[in-house]
Amino acid sequence: MNMSWFKTKYCYLSNKTSHSKVPIIIFFSTQYNMPVSSPWNRRFKGSFIKPTILAFITSTLIIFYILSTSRLLLHLHQTRIHVKAPLNSSNLKSSSLPKLRVFVDHHHNMPKEDDETVTLLIANISSLPLPEPFPIANEEIHLTEQEIQLGSSRDKLVQKKDVFHDKDLFEEEYKEMNRTLKIYVYPHKKNDPFANVLLPVDHEPSGNYASESYFKKALYKSHFITNDPKEADLFYLPFSIASLRNDKRVGVGGIQNFVKNYVVEISEKYPYWNRSGGADHFYVACHSVGRSAMEKAIHVKLNAIQVVCSSSYFLSGYVAHKDASIPQIWPRKGVHPTNGPSKRKKLAFFAGAMNSRVRENLVQVWKNDSEIIVHRGRMKTPYSDALLGSKYCIHAKGFEINTARIGDALYYGCVPVILADHYDLPYADTLNWESFSVVVSSLDIPKLKQILEEIEYDQYVKLQKNVMQVQKHFQWNSFSKDFDVFHMIMYELWIRRSHLRQIY
Repeated sequence: MNMSWFKTKYCYLSNKTSHSKVPIIIFFSTQYNMPVSSPWNRRFKGSFIKPTILAFITSTLIIFYILSTSRLLLHLHQTRIHVKAPLNSSNLKSSSLPKLRVFVDHHHNMPKEDDETVTLLIANISSLPLPEPFPIANEEIHLTEQEIQLGSSRDKLVQKKDVFHDKDLFEEEYKEMNRTLKIYVYPHKKNDPFANVLLPVDHEPSGNYASESYFKKALYKSHFITNDPKEADLFYLPFSIASLRNDKRVGVGGIQNFVKNYVVEISEKYPYWNRSGGADHFYVACHSVGRSAMEKAIHVKLNAIQVVCSSSYFLSGYVAHKDASIPQIWPRKGVHPTNGPSKRKKLAFFAGAMNSRVRENLVQVWKNDSEIIVHRGRMKTPYSDALLGSKYCIHAKGFEINTARIGDALYYGCVPVILADHYDLPYADTLNWESFSVVVSSLDIPKLKQILEEIEYDQYVKLQKNVMQVQKHFQWNSFSKDFDVFHMIMYELWIRRSHLRQIY
């Protein structure tokens, strides 16, 4: 071996028993600067060189990703407007243009240095020139009043005030739903031991949880029912949570087992549950016990459509857009009482039990106010008079997020004020709640009077007019009518149905 090719390096190894240091010699090639051979060198190579190479490759990929996506990063203090290329309007007719859905993004955590955030709603993008792809910071943009609407602060947004998000689309789909939707109900006889739970009641439903019974009665009388499961879009689980709660054989503690056993029974007797895992099945429940009724039948909670009154984003058992919100309505008969906006002298009204912090805070803050009338518990004067005499009627969440107060307010022509955070409001896919109600965060209870007083009278009149327009959607009828609660729920089910039907 030509030793001139190598150089020596000394290092020491410690003796664990004697704590003495033993010198060893490692030969390195001066040409390749690589260790010749030794067990220690091989371990050093495996424990140091490989991680170093992996770290280098990872760092290179991260830098490449940052460089390739840096053009997507938004820089503070820049005004950025994204506008499509202008269209040649002379070649287009207004009737031939497609309908566009407008989405408004709410941007939070803006820089403190910004004095004002301006919300630009472009009315006619075809009249605007194509902007530079990367606008310069602090660049002044001059637009006419017809092209933009300005918000005076970062909290001020221009809201559309139509009752429907898209009325034409709703009416078109409603007709299709009314014509084609078919539902199969698992059959049960009148002599079934639990006929009181599985079949419609033979009397007129009443009370806070009447929506559950009204729906079943209306469905059994409707043209949506089919006896042929092969043509069914959806399958109805007909058990009633409110009836199970009041049944001494079951009670609150036995509801979970009843639901579990029922689903096992139909899955063994029929093939329809197993083919989809329950995704094309639904049940209806309005009592608060319903939110825990599926704990022993998790596949019902995760897969089936839950049509419930307790529709809160905060609850893990409720899945928005898969599940549907049903309004809790105290049934009332006859013509809706009316009282014009100018005859409503009180600003706002609330009465109810103190079964939540939201209600306690509401009453504590406004109990001595002369314009916002709040009561603990029941009133000595007629409840209906207070609803008819107030501009705004407050729905404050109680033990559950839902109460019948929204239905009460709408029935008496009072604009609802909704103090219920995380509430997935009924028909939210269809109705624009901002057009006929005022949604207020529970943190803003101390500012409630200021919020309501800042609504100009003309705007309040529009809200109240829209309340009268949506009343029929929150009304149960002994014989269902178009656009009433029953048909609105059927529409909510229709837009959630599966678009893929099993072929047998």
